[in-house]
Amino acid sequence: MAKILVTGGCGFIGSHTVDRLVEDKNEVFVIDNLSTGFIENLNKKAIFYKIDIRDREKLKGIFENNHFDYVFHFAAQINVRKGEEDPKFDIDVNIGGIINLLEELKNNPPKKIIFSSTGGVMYGLTDIFPSPESIEPFPICIYGISKLTCEKLLYAYSKKYGINYVALRYGNVYGPRQNYLSEAGVIAIFISRILEGKECIIFGDGKQTRDFIYIEDVVDVNILFMKNDLTGIFNIGTGIETSVNDIFEIIKRNIKRECKKVYGEERKGELKRSCLSIEKIKNKTGWTPKFTIEEGIKKTIDWFLFKENI
Repeated sequence: MAKILVTGGCGFIGSHTVDRLVEDKNEVFVIDNLSTGFIENLNKKAIFYKIDIRDREKLKGIFENNHFDYVFHFAAQINVRKGEEDPKFDIDVNIGGIINLLEELKNNPPKKIIFSSTGGVMYGLTDIFPSPESIEPFPICIYGISKLTCEKLLYAYSKKYGINYVALRYGNVYGPRQNYLSEAGVIAIFISRILEGKECIIFGDGKQTRDFIYIEDVVDVNILFMKNDLTGIFNIGTGIETSVNDIFEIIKRNIKRECKKVYGEERKGELKRSCLSIEKIKNKTGWTPKFTIEEGIKKTIDWFLFKENI
């Protein structure tokens, strides 16, 4: 049994990862300030601290009393639009937060830090698709810049203090528990709006593509990298592009409700394409995603319908 810290463990990806860690009989500690996470997502067997990752003094108290075998760092400002509107907040949470964490860990390092990075915006305006990790990242949004800086900080601390880490550059993760009130999850937003009898708003022409990956596949990868000795940077996606228009049509096919869509003004600075090469993780581990976009959306719809009927 390992002793594991999960920051952001009440959020979307974090809470699913906590569930798996608890299921595997680990002792799990969760830090979350509940600004975007939800206490109902928290696994009842996890030990919870309501702490903001920016609060160094409160973090200090946890690390003074505990040594962790592994640390999963999900706590972050994840809203791309908010990052553009308030860059300082994005940087304070994402960069300031990881500095606080690394400062606490440098003298008592875990076996590995598993860091939640981004693949969706990391490669910026590249014309190479699917995009491999070997491309020099040039994110054009504050959120992507802050995540890239976090990766650089992890590298620096690994060289200076021997902290092993892996940075997982996720594609567009979707599935149960995704916050449909956030701008980040188009699948959750569309499903919730259809169930409420509202129109789905597609910004621009809907031809923009993303690499959508189902949450269970992401959790599998998180656990895989906790258990193996691999370090560095890995893309986590499907290698398949799906347009927003196609997402709407897949939901429409499976939800069995009236579905309406309207087209809105294109969002300034939005990437036209994003798709991740997963050759590196396939070659190093043999991992490939289990769920197609159709299967994942069906499972997500089922969860929303179940929640609606509770």
